Amino acid sequence: MLRINRQTDYAVRVVLALAKRGESARSSSAEIQREMQIPKSFMGRIVAQLAQAGIVLTFPGRDGGLSLSRSPEKISLRDVVEAFEGPFYFSDCLSKEGSEDCPFSSGCPVRPKWLRVQIAMLREMGSILFSDLLEEEAVKKQPSISFHLGGGA
Repeated sequence: MLRINRQTDYAVRVVLALAKRGESARSSSAEIQREMQIPKSFMGRIVAQLAQAGIVLTFPGRDGGLSLSRSPEKISLRDVVEAFEGPFYFSDCLSKEGSEDCPFSSGCPVRPKWLRVQIAMLREMGSILFSDLLEEEAVKKQPSISFHLGGGA
């Protein structure tokens, strides 16, 4: 089964929480951890990995915290997933190491199809920006108004 790990899911939550606050706003990791219901044991590693990937900035000290390194319009779902999962290969034969080991690589009819799927998935993840996720969330939170048009006197 193809799926992201729990730590990646939590990292997406951290970036989304920071995106809600705005690019330059700082928040404590404890605040984000509580708000996004992330186990405390994961939070330090997630923040460190997001910082190493250049997605968040960390500020030590009493007035420290976390903030996004760039605007939510410039951070994609792919950025976060690849920071935690590494390069995405739909099949081992698509990785450099895997293609060298495959005895069928030169005439394989399946490899180009895996490559098409991989390209589509990476393109889609790259097109999902955190600013888009914020907009979608805002639309869902707006109260819906319904009208009942009934007949009668």
